Amino acid sequence: MRCLRLAPADRPITRVTLDVGQDQGGEPGVWAALTADEARDLARLLLAHAGLTERGTATLGSPRKSGPSF
Repeated sequence: MRCLRLAPADRPITRVTLDVGQDQGGEPGVWAALTADEARDLARLLLAHAGLTERGTATLGSPRKSGPSF
């Protein structure tokens, strides 16, 4: 996790970046640049799924209609 800041003169842009690592062949992997709200949503979903996994529960149900689908 890192913070990416792009500084255009009129309005700075800040993103949380997530590097998911190299692919199986050792090539540079995928990364994501998320807004703070997107990063919080992803963290909430990961924690919820981790809890379900620990309890052996199936899934959280259908994904939300709005917002990112992680």
